[in-house]
Amino acid sequence: MQLDKIIDDIEQSYHQYDNISKIDTIPQPDKTIILDILSRLQDIVFPGFFGRKNLKSEVVKYYLGDQIQIIYDELEKQILLAFDYSEKYQNFSKEEKKAEAEKITLEFLKRIPSIREYLSTDADATFDGDPAAFSISEIVITYPGYYAIMVNRIAHELHLLNVPLIPRIMTEHAHSLTGIDIHPGATLGRYLMIDHGTGIVIGETTIIGEHVKIYQGVTLGATSTHGGQSLKNVKRHPTIKDHVTIYSNASVLGGETVIGEGSIIGGNTFITKSIPAGTVVNNKAVMRFKYSEKSEDFKQGNF
Repeated sequence: MQLDKIIDDIEQSYHQYDNISKIDTIPQPDKTIILDILSRLQDIVFPGFFGRKNLKSEVVKYYLGDQIQIIYDELEKQILLAFDYSEKYQNFSKEEKKAEAEKITLEFLKRIPSIREYLSTDADATFDGDPAAFSISEIVITYPGYYAIMVNRIAHELHLLNVPLIPRIMTEHAHSLTGIDIHPGATLGRYLMIDHGTGIVIGETTIIGEHVKIYQGVTLGATSTHGGQSLKNVKRHPTIKDHVTIYSNASVLGGETVIGEGSIIGGNTFITKSIPAGTVVNNKAVMRFKYSEKSEDFKQGNF
């Protein structure tokens, strides 16, 4: 039968292209479970917004306890599975992997108050910077840029704890929902605002300071990735200092590129060299001003 031949050919391709086959191999983390963990984390980071509504103060601790226990149990299991996808843990015994997974899970959960602190500043920055926003609640519930930041702040902590695979599953989920691609390795400072957001790309080794605004279509990327794996652990993406605004469709590229404090990067610009503090860059001119947060020109945008 023709179907028998088709089945044989497909099976043969499994052996021929075994780099994209997983047959007779080790288990891998379960994406569905990881996304459920992410949803539960969102629930406890923003109590009363998601998951259980009308949450009362007298039951918060009990509800939080249930959620944390579930997250702890499931995340520890998924981290343990993820260890098999990293060279770092190849020489660990089964018992050592188990102990390390427990340790990492507990350390991550300890960081949730800090994650909430950063997200509180991001919500304030977004509300202050967007005259179309009616409330902080609107931002938390509906803004895709804020959701992408939230997922990155969670995934980044797991990344810092050397958890393989899981942080990327989380950030790529956010990418698929929002069109905003932030690598979990990227470092995001407080008071970050992402407006509109669609098409934004922020690379692994990007460092973003505080009070930064980024608009749709911005790329914070590498000048070239032709070196492939040889570029691993090399800073390939730019550093953005405090109080920088980057307007839509601008590209800022390169690991040595630093955008100085208080600078304004105009839309559709292409930057591969460092920009001094207090610089306005657009397609027609590069202008310098004496940067100060207290400057009336800076406050009003009169450049």
